Amino acid sequence: MSKKLHEIPINVVNVKDDGELEEVMLYAAHKKIYPRWITGFWNNWRVFFVFVTQLFFYGMPWLIINDRQALLFDLLHRKFYVFGFVFLPQDFIYLTALLLLSAFGLFAWTTIGGRLWCGYACPQTVYTEIFLWIEKWVEGDRAARIKLDNAPLNGKKLWLKFIKHSLWVLFALWTGFTFVGYFTPIRALWTDLLTFSLSGYALFWVLFYAFATYGNAGWMREQVCKYMCPYARFQSAMFDADTLIISYDQERGENRGSRKKGSDYQAAGLGDCIDCTMCVQVCPVGIDIRNGLQYECIGCAACIDACDEIMDKMNYPRGLVRYTTENALEHKYPERDIIKKITRPRVIMYAVVICITLGVTITSLMMRQPVKVNIERDRVALVREVEDGLLENSYRLLIQNASEQTHTYTIQAKGLPEMKLVGENQIQLAPTAMSDVAVRIQVPPQFAKMGSHEIEFIVTAKDDPAQTVVEKATFIGR
Repeated sequence: MSKKLHEIPINVVNVKDDGELEEVMLYAAHKKIYPRWITGFWNNWRVFFVFVTQLFFYGMPWLIINDRQALLFDLLHRKFYVFGFVFLPQDFIYLTALLLLSAFGLFAWTTIGGRLWCGYACPQTVYTEIFLWIEKWVEGDRAARIKLDNAPLNGKKLWLKFIKHSLWVLFALWTGFTFVGYFTPIRALWTDLLTFSLSGYALFWVLFYAFATYGNAGWMREQVCKYMCPYARFQSAMFDADTLIISYDQERGENRGSRKKGSDYQAAGLGDCIDCTMCVQVCPVGIDIRNGLQYECIGCAACIDACDEIMDKMNYPRGLVRYTTENALEHKYPERDIIKKITRPRVIMYAVVICITLGVTITSLMMRQPVKVNIERDRVALVREVEDGLLENSYRLLIQNASEQTHTYTIQAKGLPEMKLVGENQIQLAPTAMSDVAVRIQVPPQFAKMGSHEIEFIVTAKDDPAQTVVEKATFIGR
């Protein structure tokens, strides 16, 4: 019988130093992982973060601030609403600051606590956990799922698989709808959905994100963490011997072996590990933590809960598998001193960068004026002579109200003696609206000799003089 392509191992032949031929497997057939359900301290934290992150993700688009969606990235109109702030494309620097804070925050956290982000808050981990909850609810725990998958195709199997995948698809579709709701007003999107009038653009991205959620969390799962996520590959660059990692205490656990509860296992040369493989069965990426830290480990601590549960049943001390550091495990300092090792040069460097970036960003936001002004000159006629022999330059002011209130703005100009502004000198703008204002500046020729002269346009909100923007321009004389 022919095999599927993903079931066929790909091998090459390698010549060893002694001339012997050795077959090396380059690709191993993927084996489905069936994580066992586990409860415990760390699992409770995982459940907590699943609910917190998803409450934020699914609830935030429905939150209203100033009669507008609190978090909306309106790409069509190039406006980004973030908790009462309105950001425009020229505010790109704030996105840069956010990316820097996220990157260095992740670096600092990884240096201190390893891959806790992966184990508790990464979307791939969170959605995989939710899909596993659905799978367990429909098909049962680990043994029941293995038995079902190995059973011949029958009505019960088809029904259970249909229910599971239907729930997966519905959840993925709602996730895709919510994702699009961050870029299109979600209430309007909901109305369009109910009336079957979704635009092709919105429908495509709902289905695309739903497909990605369904595929990554339902089918690929740990393969995303193992083979697709770049973080798993470069995390070692941020680890050091004082980084908190999930570790198996080999000194205490070896030699492994089964034994009766209450027996003198130490006399038989055994360690605390009873070789029950529970730490492997609960692992969502299918690794054996007893083989040491591996790049596939996402730091979810399921193996800690599983091992602690077995230690309790055997009346052994907890902590055979635990969070610790390499140096503490090697007895270079007691584990109670781990907290003191946080303030080491690498962590301090990350903290300094984060504090500087955060300080500059907050200061900039506090000083940020919610009115934007761009000035363009009339380049067809740089300067012309008008009545009374005055020299005149024409300008176009693009004024944008980047606040959530309606404002009336006055326009003034200064910089040359006896200069006057001709044209509209005030404009009313609705929240986040923008408009062009054509103005002309006239100056007596004796004060505008040949060449360029620096002038300033001053735009001020009448109801809030603190909202004042001064933009420089040039007046061309002759």
